[in-house]
Amino acid sequence: MKATGIILSGGKSTRMGQNKAFIEIGGIPIIHRIHALFRELFEEIIIVTNEKDLFRDLDARIVGDLLPGAGALGGLYTGLFYSSFRYSFCVACDMPFLKRPLIEYLHTRTLGYDVVVPKTRDGLEPLHAYYSRNCMEPARETLANGSYRIFDFYPLVRVNMVGEGEIRVLDPEGESFLNINTPEELLSLRRRTGIPQ
Repeated sequence: MKATGIILSGGKSTRMGQNKAFIEIGGIPIIHRIHALFRELFEEIIIVTNEKDLFRDLDARIVGDLLPGAGALGGLYTGLFYSSFRYSFCVACDMPFLKRPLIEYLHTRTLGYDVVVPKTRDGLEPLHAYYSRNCMEPARETLANGSYRIFDFYPLVRVNMVGEGEIRVLDPEGESFLNINTPEELLSLRRRTGIPQ
């Protein structure tokens, strides 16, 4: 697709105690799982990180956070700044079960919008969403106002919220949005999926 895949890997992972990008699921580091899928999907891959050396073996553009300390919103801004395409699909580095059909479907919903974001019963999924370059200035303005949540700038742009009914057709179990923040969540995820370390 004529789009960029952005992977945010700037978090400190303090609750996990290790870099979440390199946690192995089924013997494969999560970052490698995401990267392999993105190579199939996108013409460009950008990894936003404050630890560039850890990702040098991956075929991607590795960039440092332009707005350190600004959380995921700052990471998204950085990814969009470096992106070569109008649209970018942005995820976190700790999401091991992304689904190609869902990512491709969301891309078909971008026409006329600046954001295409899934909305499930748990709420919006801003780290599994497409963003246009038009989001850069609203994101920066939102950060300047002291807000750090990605969806805080949504009122300033054109947003297409894709409902759960559409999502479940392509990802019945909702695995696309699973992420890992603590050792307990990692253990629970492995039990749920039946995938060993």
